[in-house]
Amino acid sequence: MKLLRVGAPGRERPALLDEAGGLRDLSGLIDDLDAAFLAADGLARLARVRPDELPALDGVDLRIGPPLRPGKIVCIGLNYRDHAAETGAALPAEPVVFLKAPDTVVGPDDTVLVPRGSTRTDWEVELAVVIGRKARYLASAEEASECVAGYAISHDVSEREFQLDRGGQWDKGKSCETFNPLGPWLVTADEIPDPQDLGLRLWVNGRLRQDGTTKNMVFPVAEIVRYLSHFMVLYPGDVINTGTPAGVALGQPDPKPYLSAGDVVELEIDGLGRQRQTLAPA
Repeated sequence: MKLLRVGAPGRERPALLDEAGGLRDLSGLIDDLDAAFLAADGLARLARVRPDELPALDGVDLRIGPPLRPGKIVCIGLNYRDHAAETGAALPAEPVVFLKAPDTVVGPDDTVLVPRGSTRTDWEVELAVVIGRKARYLASAEEASECVAGYAISHDVSEREFQLDRGGQWDKGKSCETFNPLGPWLVTADEIPDPQDLGLRLWVNGRLRQDGTTKNMVFPVAEIVRYLSHFMVLYPGDVINTGTPAGVALGQPDPKPYLSAGDVVELEIDGLGRQRQTLAPA
Protein backbone atom coordinates (compact mmCIF):
# COMPACT_ATOMS: atom_id res chain seq x y z
CA MET A 1 0.00 0.00 0.00
CA LYS A 2 0.93 3.61 -0.58
CA LEU A 3 -0.47 5.74 2.23
CA LEU A 4 -0.41 9.51 2.46
CA ARG A 5 -2.01 12.52 4.10
CA VAL A 6 -3.55 15.35 2.07
CA GLY A 7 -4.88 18.77 2.89
CA ALA A 8 -3.77 22.06 4.38
CA PRO A 9 -1.00 22.01 7.01
CA GLY A 10 -2.34 20.78 10.31
CA ARG A 11 -5.62 19.65 8.72
CA GLU A 12 -4.46 16.71 6.63
CA ARG A 13 -6.66 13.67 6.16
CA PRO A 14 -5.40 10.09 5.62
CA ALA A 15 -5.59 8.70 2.11
CA LEU A 16 -4.57 5.76 -0.01
CA LEU A 17 -3.10 5.85 -3.51
CA ASP A 18 -4.91 3.27 -5.64
CA GLU A 19 -3.40 1.32 -8.54
CA ALA A 20 -4.69 3.85 -11.07
CA GLY A 21 -2.99 6.72 -9.24
CA GLY A 22 -6.19 8.05 -7.72
CA LEU A 23 -6.62 9.12 -4.13
CA ARG A 24 -9.02 7.30 -1.83
CA ASP A 25 -10.26 8.80 1.42
CA LEU A 26 -9.40 6.82 4.58
CA SER A 27 -10.84 9.28 7.08
CA GLY A 28 -14.01 7.20 7.46
CA LEU A 29 -11.94 4.25 8.63
CA ILE A 30 -9.09 5.73 10.64
CA ASP A 31 -8.38 8.96 12.49
CA ASP A 32 -4.90 9.49 11.07
CA LEU A 33 -1.71 7.82 9.92
CA ASP A 34 0.13 8.08 13.20
CA ALA A 35 1.75 6.15 16.03
CA ALA A 36 -1.59 5.02 17.46
CA PHE A 37 -2.69 3.67 14.07
CA LEU A 38 0.53 1.70 13.60
CA ALA A 39 0.58 0.40 17.17
CA ALA A 40 -2.99 -0.93 16.80
CA ASP A 41 -1.99 -3.06 13.78
CA GLY A 42 -3.66 -0.58 11.47
CA LEU A 43 -1.72 -1.64 8.39
CA ALA A 44 -3.07 -5.19 8.62
CA ARG A 45 -6.61 -3.86 8.94
CA LEU A 46 -6.22 -1.58 5.91
CA ALA A 47 -4.78 -4.42 3.84
CA ARG A 48 -8.19 -6.11 4.01
CA VAL A 49 -9.97 -3.06 2.54
CA ARG A 50 -10.73 -2.86 -1.17
CA PRO A 51 -9.59 0.55 -2.49
CA ASP A 52 -12.50 0.74 -4.95
CA GLU A 53 -14.90 0.68 -2.00
CA LEU A 54 -13.38 3.85 -0.57
CA PRO A 55 -14.63 7.31 -1.60
CA ALA A 56 -12.49 9.16 -4.10
CA LEU A 57 -10.86 12.40 -3.02
CA ASP A 58 -11.93 14.92 -5.64
CA GLY A 59 -12.41 18.66 -5.44
CA VAL A 60 -10.50 19.11 -2.18
CA ASP A 61 -7.18 20.69 -1.29
CA LEU A 62 -4.81 18.02 -2.58
CA ARG A 63 -1.63 19.38 -1.07
CA ILE A 64 0.34 16.35 0.06
CA GLY A 65 1.51 16.59 3.63
CA PRO A 66 4.00 14.35 5.41
CA PRO A 67 2.68 10.76 5.50
CA LEU A 68 2.91 10.77 9.30
CA ARG A 69 4.14 12.85 12.22
CA PRO A 70 7.05 10.92 13.72
CA GLY A 71 7.58 10.48 17.43
CA LYS A 72 11.31 10.92 16.95
CA ILE A 73 13.72 11.10 14.03
CA VAL A 74 16.93 9.13 14.43
CA CYS A 75 19.59 9.80 11.81
CA ILE A 76 22.59 7.79 10.66
CA GLY A 77 25.60 9.75 9.43
CA LEU A 78 28.34 8.72 6.98
CA ASN A 79 26.41 5.57 6.04
CA TYR A 80 27.35 5.46 2.34
CA ARG A 81 30.87 4.52 1.35
CA ASP A 82 31.04 7.10 -1.45
CA HIS A 83 29.70 9.89 0.77
CA ALA A 84 32.26 9.17 3.49
CA ALA A 85 34.99 9.26 0.84
CA GLU A 86 33.87 12.59 -0.65
CA THR A 87 33.90 14.25 2.79
CA GLY A 88 37.31 12.77 3.69
CA ALA A 89 35.92 10.74 6.60
CA ALA A 90 36.91 7.21 7.54
CA LEU A 91 34.21 4.56 7.36
CA PRO A 92 32.63 4.29 10.81
CA ALA A 93 33.12 1.09 12.82
CA GLU A 94 29.65 1.57 14.29
CA PRO A 95 26.71 3.65 13.05
CA VAL A 96 27.07 7.40 13.62
CA VAL A 97 23.85 8.35 15.42
CA PHE A 98 22.25 11.76 15.95
CA LEU A 99 18.72 13.06 16.41
CA LYS A 100 16.70 15.52 14.39
CA ALA A 101 13.79 17.49 15.84
CA PRO A 102 10.44 15.95 14.78
CA ASP A 103 8.98 19.40 14.09
CA THR A 104 11.34 19.77 11.12
CA VAL A 105 8.99 17.50 9.15
CA VAL A 106 7.01 19.12 6.32
CA GLY A 107 5.31 17.84 3.20
CA PRO A 108 7.33 16.62 0.21
CA ASP A 109 6.60 19.69 -1.89
CA ASP A 110 6.46 22.32 0.85
CA THR A 111 8.81 25.31 0.93
CA VAL A 112 12.17 24.79 2.63
CA LEU A 113 13.45 27.81 4.55
CA VAL A 114 17.10 28.85 4.43
CA PRO A 115 18.02 29.81 8.03
CA ARG A 116 18.93 33.39 8.82
CA GLY A 117 22.67 33.87 8.39
CA SER A 118 23.10 30.59 6.54
CA THR A 119 25.63 30.34 3.71
CA ARG A 120 26.04 26.54 3.73
CA THR A 121 22.59 24.95 3.45
CA ASP A 122 23.02 21.52 1.87
CA TRP A 123 20.88 18.76 0.39
CA GLU A 124 20.74 15.02 1.26
CA VAL A 125 18.35 12.49 -0.27
CA GLU A 126 17.75 9.62 2.17
CA LEU A 127 15.75 6.44 2.61
CA ALA A 128 13.48 6.85 5.64
CA VAL A 129 12.48 3.78 7.63
CA VAL A 130 9.17 3.95 9.52
CA ILE A 131 8.92 1.78 12.62
CA GLY A 132 5.70 -0.21 12.97
CA ARG A 133 6.13 -2.04 16.25
CA LYS A 134 8.10 -1.55 19.44
CA ALA A 135 11.78 -2.43 19.01
CA ARG A 136 13.80 -3.09 22.16
CA TYR A 137 17.02 -5.12 22.44
CA LEU A 138 16.48 -6.93 19.16
CA ALA A 139 18.65 -10.00 18.72
CA SER A 140 18.78 -10.34 14.94
CA ALA A 141 18.32 -8.63 11.60
CA GLU A 142 15.25 -10.81 11.05
CA GLU A 143 13.60 -9.44 14.19
CA ALA A 144 14.53 -5.93 13.11
CA SER A 145 12.93 -6.35 9.69
CA GLU A 146 9.67 -7.40 11.36
CA CYS A 147 9.58 -4.02 13.13
CA VAL A 148 9.60 -2.01 9.88
CA ALA A 149 6.20 -0.72 8.79
CA GLY A 150 7.46 0.80 5.56
CA TYR A 151 9.61 3.35 3.81
CA ALA A 152 9.51 6.91 2.52
CA ILE A 153 11.71 9.55 0.96
CA SER A 154 13.36 11.89 3.45
CA HIS A 155 15.22 15.08 2.55
CA ASP A 156 17.72 15.54 5.37
CA VAL A 157 18.44 19.22 4.76
CA SER A 158 21.57 20.36 6.63
CA GLU A 159 23.31 23.61 7.48
CA ARG A 160 27.00 22.69 7.42
CA GLU A 161 28.39 25.67 9.35
CA PHE A 162 25.89 25.10 12.16
CA GLN A 163 26.59 21.35 12.04
CA LEU A 164 30.38 21.30 11.81
CA ASP A 165 31.89 24.66 12.78
CA ARG A 166 29.79 26.04 15.61
CA GLY A 167 30.63 23.50 18.32
CA GLY A 168 28.35 21.09 20.12
CA GLN A 169 26.52 18.33 18.31
CA TRP A 170 25.35 17.86 14.73
CA ASP A 171 21.72 18.44 15.77
CA LYS A 172 22.13 22.22 15.46
CA GLY A 173 22.72 21.96 11.72
CA LYS A 174 19.95 19.43 11.23
CA SER A 175 17.00 20.79 13.20
CA CYS A 176 16.23 24.13 11.54
CA GLU A 177 12.55 24.59 10.63
CA THR A 178 11.38 22.76 7.48
CA PHE A 179 14.63 20.75 7.33
CA ASN A 180 12.94 17.37 6.82
CA PRO A 181 10.51 17.11 3.91
CA LEU A 182 9.00 13.60 4.12
CA GLY A 183 6.91 11.61 1.66
CA PRO A 184 4.96 11.73 -0.57
CA TRP A 185 3.93 8.28 0.60
CA LEU A 186 4.49 5.75 3.31
CA VAL A 187 5.07 2.63 1.19
CA THR A 188 4.44 -0.51 3.20
CA ALA A 189 7.32 -2.93 3.63
CA ASP A 190 5.68 -5.66 1.55
CA GLU A 191 6.06 -3.45 -1.54
CA ILE A 192 9.82 -3.01 -0.97
CA PRO A 193 11.16 -6.58 -0.72
CA ASP A 194 14.80 -5.46 -0.71
CA PRO A 195 15.54 -2.02 0.77
CA GLN A 196 19.20 -2.57 -0.14
CA ASP A 197 18.46 -2.38 -3.86
CA LEU A 198 16.98 1.09 -4.35
CA GLY A 199 18.26 3.94 -6.48
CA LEU A 200 18.32 7.45 -4.97
CA ARG A 201 18.59 10.62 -7.05
CA LEU A 202 18.55 14.37 -6.37
CA TRP A 203 18.60 17.39 -8.70
CA VAL A 204 19.28 21.05 -7.93
CA ASN A 205 17.86 23.48 -10.49
CA GLY A 206 17.60 20.61 -12.95
CA ARG A 207 21.20 19.41 -12.52
CA LEU A 208 21.67 15.87 -11.24
CA ARG A 209 23.72 16.08 -8.06
CA GLN A 210 23.17 12.71 -6.34
CA ASP A 211 22.77 9.37 -8.10
CA GLY A 212 23.35 6.51 -5.70
CA THR A 213 22.07 3.17 -4.51
CA THR A 214 21.24 1.72 -1.11
CA LYS A 215 23.57 -1.16 -2.03
CA ASN A 216 26.35 1.23 -1.03
CA MET A 217 25.23 1.55 2.61
CA VAL A 218 27.84 0.75 5.24
CA PHE A 219 25.13 -0.50 7.62
CA PRO A 220 21.97 -1.93 6.00
CA VAL A 221 18.48 -1.12 7.18
CA ALA A 222 17.94 -4.21 9.33
CA GLU A 223 21.27 -3.78 11.10
CA ILE A 224 20.53 -0.11 11.80
CA VAL A 225 17.20 -1.01 13.43
CA ARG A 226 18.77 -3.85 15.44
CA TYR A 227 21.68 -1.66 16.55
CA LEU A 228 19.55 1.30 17.60
CA SER A 229 17.27 -0.94 19.66
CA HIS A 230 20.17 -1.56 22.05
CA PHE A 231 20.56 2.15 22.81
CA MET A 232 16.98 3.42 22.70
CA VAL A 233 13.48 2.04 22.41
CA LEU A 234 12.02 2.50 18.94
CA TYR A 235 8.25 3.00 18.92
CA PRO A 236 5.61 2.82 16.18
CA GLY A 237 5.76 6.02 14.17
CA ASP A 238 9.45 6.68 14.80
CA VAL A 239 11.48 7.46 11.67
CA ILE A 240 15.08 6.58 10.87
CA ASN A 241 16.94 8.58 8.22
CA THR A 242 19.50 6.09 6.96
CA GLY A 243 22.15 8.32 5.37
CA THR A 244 22.88 9.85 1.98
CA PRO A 245 25.03 8.89 -1.03
CA ALA A 246 27.78 11.00 -2.57
CA GLY A 247 27.04 14.28 -4.33
CA VAL A 248 26.24 16.71 -1.51
CA ALA A 249 27.48 20.30 -1.76
CA LEU A 250 29.92 19.70 1.12
CA GLY A 251 31.81 17.20 -1.03
CA GLN A 252 32.12 19.47 -4.11
CA PRO A 253 35.18 21.55 -5.07
CA ASP A 254 35.28 25.19 -3.99
CA PRO A 255 33.28 27.29 -4.42
CA LYS A 256 30.80 24.74 -3.10
CA PRO A 257 27.30 25.07 -4.62
CA TYR A 258 25.30 25.43 -1.41
CA LEU A 259 21.60 26.17 -1.61
CA SER A 260 20.07 29.63 -1.52
CA ALA A 261 16.61 31.15 -1.74
CA GLY A 262 15.02 30.50 -5.14
CA ASP A 263 16.76 27.19 -5.76
CA VAL A 264 14.60 24.18 -6.63
CA VAL A 265 15.46 20.71 -5.33
CA GLU A 266 13.88 17.54 -6.71
CA LEU A 267 14.51 14.07 -5.34
CA GLU A 268 13.29 10.52 -5.83
CA ILE A 269 13.83 6.95 -4.67
CA ASP A 270 12.79 3.91 -6.67
CA GLY A 271 9.25 2.89 -5.75
CA LEU A 272 8.80 5.67 -3.19
CA GLY A 273 7.78 8.62 -5.36
CA ARG A 274 9.26 12.06 -5.84
CA GLN A 275 9.62 15.38 -3.99
CA ARG A 276 10.07 18.96 -5.18
CA GLN A 277 10.88 21.96 -2.98
CA THR A 278 11.58 25.61 -3.65
CA LEU A 279 13.82 27.35 -1.12
CA ALA A 280 12.90 30.66 0.50
CA PRO A 281 14.52 32.88 3.15
CA ALA A 282 13.46 32.23 6.76
